Amino acid sequence: MTILVTGATGNLGRLVIESLLERGADPQSVIAGARDVTKAEGLGVRVAHLDYSDPASVRSALEGVDSVLLVSGSEVGQRVAQHKAVIDAAKDAGVAKLVYTSAPKATTSDLVLAPEHKATEELIAASGVPSVILRNNWYTENYAADLARAAETGVLASGAGAGRVASASRKDFAEAAAVVLLDEGHLGQVYELGGDVAWNYDDLAGAIAEISGRDVVYQPLTADEQLAGLRAGGLDEGIAGFVVALDAGIAAGALADTDGTLSRLIGRPTTPLVEGLRAIA
Repeated sequence: MTILVTGATGNLGRLVIESLLERGADPQSVIAGARDVTKAEGLGVRVAHLDYSDPASVRSALEGVDSVLLVSGSEVGQRVAQHKAVIDAAKDAGVAKLVYTSAPKATTSDLVLAPEHKATEELIAASGVPSVILRNNWYTENYAADLARAAETGVLASGAGAGRVASASRKDFAEAAAVVLLDEGHLGQVYELGGDVAWNYDDLAGAIAEISGRDVVYQPLTADEQLAGLRAGGLDEGIAGFVVALDAGIAAGALADTDGTLSRLIGRPTTPLVEGLRAIA
């Protein structure tokens, strides 16, 4: 069985390949799809040029492939078209399993990131390609900048209110992807994946305090206060508004649910918040 991992030089893709190899995959059966193949040469597997914006490269990379992990692209606003290139190529190549990294409750969520994931899931369903949807919650690593800032200032400021986040480390999510790619019995499933514990921002402040060795307090912000602060920090209107909308979604509970599916898939508890943050401190 040949497995292609798209976005293989990204933070998640690299970890998926590591997890596949750790779980016994033959390096010759794993293909790292990358826009810049030179960055993938140290991954210990086969390499193929794959650029989401170049459908010809996608079709070439998928030739003879049995299973594909479509790691969602990072270019917000362009992802549906980019993902469609992979889905179309997977259908034409007769791929037996397409695994996609989506967002929590993508088809019903009001989270600002959800629409592109919803559209992609709909394209996958319409294609008829056998699939598994992995709706990944937040990566603990997303809080690296908050960790550094709060460790320096003693203040964690956010518009997330009392919202909770069921985050886990990227490695946890990468292991889940490897399990689904390697094992039988997952086709047709939509997995809502999150950490075992949904924490709030007071908990996040406490975790940062434990790591940094200084007191850290959580300062809730209104949307207007957060927007003004982001603008003052140099963000343009579009990006600042996007961040505010993300935190509003968190405040409304978009990332709060967790049912243990991730830990069951990987066969161990998910990485606790403090440990995940300590690894990036």
